[in-house]
Amino acid sequence: MPLSKSLKNALAAPGLLVAPGVYDCIGATLAAEAGFGAIYMTGAGVSMSLGYPDFGLLTLTEMRDRAATIARSARLPLIADADTGYGNELNVIRTVREYQDAGAAAIHIEDQVSPKRCGHLDGKEIVPRQEFVSKIRAAVSARTTDDFMIIARTDAIAVDGFDEAVWRANAALDAGADIAFVEAPRSLDEAAAVPARVHGACLINLVPNGRTPITTTGQAEQMGYKLAILPALTLMATLEAVDDALAQLRLSRELPQGRQSVEAVFRRFGAGEWEAQRRRFGAGLPM
Repeated sequence: MPLSKSLKNALAAPGLLVAPGVYDCIGATLAAEAGFGAIYMTGAGVSMSLGYPDFGLLTLTEMRDRAATIARSARLPLIADADTGYGNELNVIRTVREYQDAGAAAIHIEDQVSPKRCGHLDGKEIVPRQEFVSKIRAAVSARTTDDFMIIARTDAIAVDGFDEAVWRANAALDAGADIAFVEAPRSLDEAAAVPARVHGACLINLVPNGRTPITTTGQAEQMGYKLAILPALTLMATLEAVDDALAQLRLSRELPQGRQSVEAVFRRFGAGEWEAQRRRFGAGLPM
């Protein structure tokens, strides 16, 4: 079954689908091994992996290329950040085509002015209503299969208030979007009101120490959300683990001892499959 179809089926089933955030093939592989049904490619994480903050500095091709490598390695439905669509409606059409060809199962496009900012930072600006709706309409028209899902993200809460965000979410759904993503509700009451007032499936972005005070995926499920993304999960775990390892090495001058052998680590990333090919074709053996 195509992964885009698998994602659509998972979202049609009862309950909440949880997609951990990843920014490279290591995180994607570990999320698949952990048994998750989908993964989310975080724009913030990809930006940081290339040495930039999440200020809309990456290009379509940089993001598309990373989506392609993650989709190839994870073999899970990939939901990908597509920022503002990288321009006007014509750019949005190309963005949809590029991400779909890269193997993503869904993307989200937002209504911030370009260059955008992380949804949990101050200083955001949004485009006019009609421009946002027109971009969503263009995105829907560009896909070659209805299984490729368009997620409409609005950052309007921080700029024009909650009612405006709800209006934009519903207008995007009317324009053909599959899921509404109202970014950064500021309280539990606001978070609960999103699925109640939006007439379609809703996504919640769970960011520790962010603007939305939801602390468990169970809370999100009880509120009626269908999809939860956790963009900072593997990013923060990586930063903290590497900080600790470097501090230990600098202070003790002892090599940190891992829990896994070199061979075990290689196996997690397909060594067995490639060894089988080596044996099959005699790769590297003297002729």
